[in-house]
Amino acid sequence: MDYIEKAARVLDLEISELQRLRQRLGPSFARAVELIKETVEARGKIIVLGVGKSGHIGGKIAATLTSTGSPAVVLDSLNALHGDLGVVADGDVVLALSYSGETEELLRILPAIARFQVGVIALCGAADSTLAQNCDVFLDVNVEQEACPLNLAPTSSTTVMLALGDALAMVLLEARGFQKEDFAKFHPAGMVGRSLLLRVHQIMRPRSALALVRPDTTIRAVLELMTSLRAGAAVVAGEDEQLLGIFTHGDFVRHYQTDSHVGERLVADLMTLNPVVVRQDKLAVEVLNLLERHQIDDLVVVDERGVPVGIVDSQDLTKLKLL
Repeated sequence: MDYIEKAARVLDLEISELQRLRQRLGPSFARAVELIKETVEARGKIIVLGVGKSGHIGGKIAATLTSTGSPAVVLDSLNALHGDLGVVADGDVVLALSYSGETEELLRILPAIARFQVGVIALCGAADSTLAQNCDVFLDVNVEQEACPLNLAPTSSTTVMLALGDALAMVLLEARGFQKEDFAKFHPAGMVGRSLLLRVHQIMRPRSALALVRPDTTIRAVLELMTSLRAGAAVVAGEDEQLLGIFTHGDFVRHYQTDSHVGERLVADLMTLNPVVVRQDKLAVEVLNLLERHQIDDLVVVDERGVPVGIVDSQDLTKLKLL
């Protein structure tokens, strides 16, 4: 049995169904976003309903919505009629997930929900189903084939449902102007929280630990200073303290391979001009973006005047659990 080939078939089928979903995006999706946006801005919440595999997908969608500033709760379809409907309030919006649109446990709740002034958005694979016919907005998650070789286990259908939920959450995020700082409020722990809550000045090596040299300093003297400070780079600044360039240990190694007397040369001749910098008041996440984008290990930190005040060494980020 060729496991790789069979796995590729599963992925190809699901990719194909996602492409079909993309082609079906239309006015109903836009209406769903607007309905949720209006609900959240009016301090309402999103009630997510689903049973079985759809319920699991609904839980993930609810978590994504909540973590991006759109409060969502999962209503257990089995317990809804035994008191849990108390979480529903006028002005909420219901996100109902059922591929068949005929899930008995979910349909039993619809008459009770109709007593509230709520909008209902259905993620459903059958336009003529009971659920699709009794909602305010119908989002079609129909698939031609499950990735299951028996065409039975929910696979392509759950992938499409999840992807559409992600699309709703991410478009809603942009529509509401949700920013990195807002995201940080809901993710205070772990790498995400640290990188979004911390500022650059909190993670940089301060000026006292900065190998700061003048352009007429010899490479030998630069290396001695870097060694004493255990720094991987030296920052070159002029008499006015304005940043001129950077010289790294890697630069020395490269030049030494072609010139064994490189130690007597001036750093001004070998430094990298106009290095990548970051302001000390920026969020730490900006450091991660710059290091990755420019493929560098050391990032010069400057103040509002462009004067070097510190440096971020990528090795420090590992200790801070930002990498």
